[in-house]
Amino acid sequence: MADQPFTDDEYEFLRHIRFGELPPAVRPDERVELTESEARRDQPDPLDDPVHWNLRHAG
Repeated sequence: MADQPFTDDEYEFLRHIRFGELPPAVRPDERVELTESEARRDQPDPLDDPVHWNLRHAG
C-alpha cells in the first residue's frame, strides 16, 4: 500500500494542533515602515565573545 500525502484540510488541522489559533492578520493600513535606526528583532543579537561562541557551537 502506497503512502498518500496529507490533504490540505489534514495539514490545516495538524498546524492548528501544533500552533493553536493564529492571531488575526495585520491589515495594510495598520502596518508601519521600519526605519534603519530601529533594532531588528527577527535576528538574534551577535555574540562576539569566544566563550559564548564555544559554548554555543561546542568548540
